[in-house]
Amino acid sequence: MWSDVVDLRDFYASSLGQVAARAVRARLRHMWPDTRGGRVLGLGYAPPCLRPFLDEAERVIAAMPMGQGVLHWPRGGPNHSVLVDELDLPFPDNAFDRIVLVHAVENAEFLRQMLREVWRVLTDSGRMIVVVPNRRGIWARIERTPFAHGHPYSATQLSRLLRDNLFTPTATDGALFVPPSRSRMVLGASPAWENLGHRLLPRFAGVVIMEATKQIYAVSAATARERRRRPAYVPARSIHRMPGGLTRRPAAALAQQEDRLHRE
Repeated sequence: MWSDVVDLRDFYASSLGQVAARAVRARLRHMWPDTRGGRVLGLGYAPPCLRPFLDEAERVIAAMPMGQGVLHWPRGGPNHSVLVDELDLPFPDNAFDRIVLVHAVENAEFLRQMLREVWRVLTDSGRMIVVVPNRRGIWARIERTPFAHGHPYSATQLSRLLRDNLFTPTATDGALFVPPSRSRMVLGASPAWENLGHRLLPRFAGVVIMEATKQIYAVSAATARERRRRPAYVPARSIHRMPGGLTRRPAAALAQQEDRLHRE
C-alpha cells in the first residue's frame, strides 16, 4: 500500500527526515559520482535523493505513483515531477540512463508488473538503484518513519527479486545506521553513526541500497527466421479438411485411434 505523498513530504521536512535524506544521498553519490549528460528517473518518492543530479544530468524526472499522489518539485523552481501509473509508465522504451526507486518496491501492489515497466524504460547499458527498508534494521520497526511501511527486505531477498525480474545486481550498500531518534544529540552525531556502521555493522543498516543492470536475452535474426519457417507435422489420417482451409480432428477418428492403442 502506497504512503501518502503529504506524509512523505512532512517526514523529509523534519530533522529526522533530513538526516535520513543526507545519509541515503551520500551512498547514491558514492555509487554514481558522475551523471553528466544522462537522463535520470526517480520512481516512488525520490526527490530527497534526486537533488544532487538536478544541476548535473541532462534530464531529471520524479515520477510519483497515482496511489501515492504527486507534489510540485523542486520547490521554487520549474516542476520536474509527474503523476504516473506505475504499471504503464508514460515514457518510451530505453528512455533513461539511471533510475532510482525509493519508497516504491516495498509499497507496490503489483511489484512484478512495475519492475517490468522499469526494465522497459531503462537503457540497455543503464543502471538502476533500489532503496528498501532493511528487514534487520531498526528503521523498519519504528512507525513514525515511512521505512516502517510496506514490505522490508534483506539484501539476499532483494537480490533474488531483481534477478527474477530480469535485472543483475552489481553492488550492494546500506545507510541509516543512526537510530531513528528525535534527539538533537543523536542526530547531530549521524555522520559518526554512518561511518561506524559501514565498518562494523553493515548488515544492520536501516535501508538496503542495491544497484542493478538489465538482463538482455536476444535471439539472432537467423534463428528467429528458422523457427518461423520450421514446418509442423501431424498424422494425415487424423486431419479432417474443412471449408476455408481449416482443419480439425473428427471425433470418430479420435475414437478409432484410442481403440487401436487400447488393443495394442
